[in-house]
Amino acid sequence: MRGDLTDAEWAIMGDLLPPEHGRWSRPAHDNRLFLNGMLYVLRVGCPWRDMYERYGKWNSVYVRFRRWAEREVWDALLDTLVDLGLTDDWQPTYDG
Repeated sequence: MRGDLTDAEWAIMGDLLPPEHGRWSRPAHDNRLFLNGMLYVLRVGCPWRDMYERYGKWNSVYVRFRRWAEREVWDALLDTLVDLGLTDDWQPTYDG
């Protein structure tokens, strides 16, 4: 879908994301799908419930988004992308 991560972008970012563990967690291979869903919501500014179903269950994507925010995964991801010169130095804003 337009706006989803390309294979080249995923090759850089995929290894920067944590694996998911636990009895109820979705497998880490869903990280690409979930990340695309997160980026879609952030890009268009829609409520999580209005995220396209192709990205998975909205609540599962949202829970992983919040978990990554709490673990500062977003900060580390952005720092790495800035260090690689792949994005401007900017701070994301998200409403929990």
